[in-house]
Amino acid sequence: MFHDDLLTAFHASLAAGIVILDIYASADFGIETKPDKSPLTLADRAAHVRISEHLAATGHPMLSEEGRDIPYAERGAWPVFWLVDPLDGTKEFIKRNGEFTVNIALIENGRPVLGVVYAPVLDTLYFASRGEGAFRLEKASTHDLRGLDVAVAAAVALPCTKPEAGAYTIVGSRSHQTPEFAAFVASREKKHERVTVRPIGSSLKICLVAEGAADVYPRLGPTMEWDTAAGHAVAACAGCVVVRVDTGEPLTYNKADLLNPFFIVERR
Repeated sequence: MFHDDLLTAFHASLAAGIVILDIYASADFGIETKPDKSPLTLADRAAHVRISEHLAATGHPMLSEEGRDIPYAERGAWPVFWLVDPLDGTKEFIKRNGEFTVNIALIENGRPVLGVVYAPVLDTLYFASRGEGAFRLEKASTHDLRGLDVAVAAAVALPCTKPEAGAYTIVGSRSHQTPEFAAFVASREKKHERVTVRPIGSSLKICLVAEGAADVYPRLGPTMEWDTAAGHAVAACAGCVVVRVDTGEPLTYNKADLLNPFFIVERR
């Protein structure tokens, strides 16, 4: 059902990765500070433009972190739309640690039905769509992705990693630790023989749970909808749950307030 849209999202993410890496290799990131005190770079802006150019052909409207502020009165009427973070993990980009991603999700009636997460430095592409499953494609930029069947044949289905016996791995933010996260880790240490905390940036945290390399990702700090939607799609299609801490219900999207509640990504 979403084959054409997924293929378009592939190409949009890879095109964004090219411009991001060009700026990543430069001496000047053009760093600014947004009103919420978060950083903004030339790469965020350039990736937004490139993604917009590709997704426009689908006819679906787009809500992007770096796009215009679209009133809820307008976007609330969208049954289907693109939700995009052109550069997730800007702080990691500035630190040059490679832990940043391009996030593109398709939202239908408040739920992510398709997601692409591309890590340009790793050249790893995670992709998923409802009814088709979730996949990880290594050396993504070297593949001729003219058809979804080509991408699926070259990729590995998720989950693809079995956890080490007796080990329990928690992934957390490299740049946003909270007392609530520390309390969560302490609670799991009481239940499991050997708990490891693995810090990493951007949507890679969600993808690590989706592929089976980690058991859980508790996000007990603020995030926005564009931070999580693409990874949510990948995790859900890989058999994980992505639920609110307060109610246990799945995260939903296109709310009047785009701030996410605290949530947990966990393997079933």
